[in-house]
Amino acid sequence: MTELQHAPNPATAQTQTGLHVYNTMSRRKEPFETIEPNVVRMYVCGVTVYDHAHIGHGMSAITFDVIRRYLEHLGYSVRHAQNFTDIDDKIINRANQEGISPDDLTERLIAAWMEEVQALHTLPATVYPKATEEVDEIIHMIRGLIEGDHAYAVDGDVYFRVRSFSDYGKLSRRDPDDLRSGSRIEVDERKDDPLDFALWKAAKSGEPSWPSPWGDGRPGWHIECSAMCTHYLGGTVDIHGGGTDLIFPHHENEIAQSEAFLGHGPFSRFWIHNGMLRIEGEKMSKSLGNIVKLSSVIERGLVDAFRLVVLQSHYRAPLNYTEEGLQAANTGLQRLRSAAREVPTSPKVSGDMLLMADLNLAAEKFHHSILDDFDTPGAMAALFELARTINRTDPAGNNAETAQARDGLWDLGLLLGLELRSEAQQLSSSEDTDSLIRILIDLRARLRAERQFELADLVRVQLQEAGYTLEDTKSGTEWKRS
Repeated sequence: MTELQHAPNPATAQTQTGLHVYNTMSRRKEPFETIEPNVVRMYVCGVTVYDHAHIGHGMSAITFDVIRRYLEHLGYSVRHAQNFTDIDDKIINRANQEGISPDDLTERLIAAWMEEVQALHTLPATVYPKATEEVDEIIHMIRGLIEGDHAYAVDGDVYFRVRSFSDYGKLSRRDPDDLRSGSRIEVDERKDDPLDFALWKAAKSGEPSWPSPWGDGRPGWHIECSAMCTHYLGGTVDIHGGGTDLIFPHHENEIAQSEAFLGHGPFSRFWIHNGMLRIEGEKMSKSLGNIVKLSSVIERGLVDAFRLVVLQSHYRAPLNYTEEGLQAANTGLQRLRSAAREVPTSPKVSGDMLLMADLNLAAEKFHHSILDDFDTPGAMAALFELARTINRTDPAGNNAETAQARDGLWDLGLLLGLELRSEAQQLSSSEDTDSLIRILIDLRARLRAERQFELADLVRVQLQEAGYTLEDTKSGTEWKRS
């Protein structure tokens, strides 16, 4: 165990004035409090690496990235742990299908995931623990649960005794007596109670296993997160996050085994869950064949547009993803970038001071929204309103106030992980800018020659949104700054 195992008493929680966060446990917004002054211990359930990540995983990554960014903006030091489940039935089955070892499969997929979340501009977690590297910690916790009569061994398996934890069901608001119907739980005559869940699974032929006091085997799913929280974050955390699909049984089981092991609660002060992602109004699933890989958004250069799609929906609400919505977000992104772009020359005149009032009002609305349970749709509305004012008041950026407003818009965007000054817009050399625009004009001409008119129009629209107008003439296409 690390020195962080013995966390400060949760009763000494510290309040950050102004920030209110919806707590799934209480079903209401609460003033944000931390166990340790100016420190946030945040654990976010990560991916089970048996396949490449989809955009639902990307949505969750962006959600908790925004939460972390704003907490750090408020002055907190965030200790962020996000695990990899790298041993699981699905992993074993997929590895067997591919004729490789589970380790080879998970190492490949973890590397791909790290590249993808980096492409999403998410801040790296403080630590990325893997279940297979935490087996000693898991065994230590299971042993403690057995000693406390909260768990029992049978035929090499170990089960958590649900009835030993009187508060079971408090997160999901489910009554244990209502869960005993055979349709909801796995029937196993060896269990003391059908509700009891596996902490340790006895080894099976051809599967990875580790030695333990109960025989060779591997960890159950739920216990890994509890052990990692204890190992890296002191057992009790300020924020425990994940998708709403994890509330039951995963997070419910985490609470039971963690608080039983620690001897006190709460395991987490705040439970934060993001809503589920839907594709064209339908649940994303392999059976429907509508899985959208995260890599497909990245390869198309639409990661910032996808982030904008996520930000324009409240994190607790279901998000309906459509291709039309993604393209609309990309157009909106270009409007923001046009307003936030740097002016290549120094502003020549002083302008209307009312623009400074507009900037201050936008910032006030932005922060007011985020402080209200990370209301990113409200924050984005403030950014778009400011962008419209900038583009309407001084589109050429000739005065000093416009330059300040553009910088302010850019700074606010960064708090949400939006890079509103693209590489093209940050070119300081007018010669480089000319060359880039000519390349895009040539690309548009080729697309038109190939009768790909929709893509050709997209090039023109995006250049216009970035502040450049194209004019087709008999001698060719000319351009000018809008």
